[in-house]
Amino acid sequence: MKINTTPKLTLFHCLNSFEETASMFDGCDVKTVKMPCSSMTKDIYLLKAFESGADAVLVLVCQEKSCRYAQGSIRAKKRVDYVKTILDDIGMDGRRLNIFNTTAEDHGSIKDIIQNTISQLETIGPNPALNHFN
Repeated sequence: MKINTTPKLTLFHCLNSFEETASMFDGCDVKTVKMPCSSMTKDIYLLKAFESGADAVLVLVCQEKSCRYAQGSIRAKKRVDYVKTILDDIGMDGRRLNIFNTTAEDHGSIKDIIQNTISQLETIGPNPALNHFN
């Protein structure tokens, strides 16, 4: 299914795992949510991002052994995995939500993550929840 509109992404990230540059967001509309630690990633906020119109949600976290707050990225991964099952259960496709271990300096990999997400949305389509409200 081809997306006819600009894909909307919500990107949650730890301050230590992502450094924003405008060129990363070519081809999409991105809302970023900065957190002091990825352990602050909560189930409800991930779901609210979809309710607010995101076609996909990305969570960028520190490398597991490099988290300044011990296990923030591990906690975030558990929450993301849980929400992915909810998305699958309600027919929204858990592939819309992904978590990646990144570093703020790794602009190339982060841009690739965003571009791969946009490509994947061409297959799975726009946020199906929005069709129920139109």
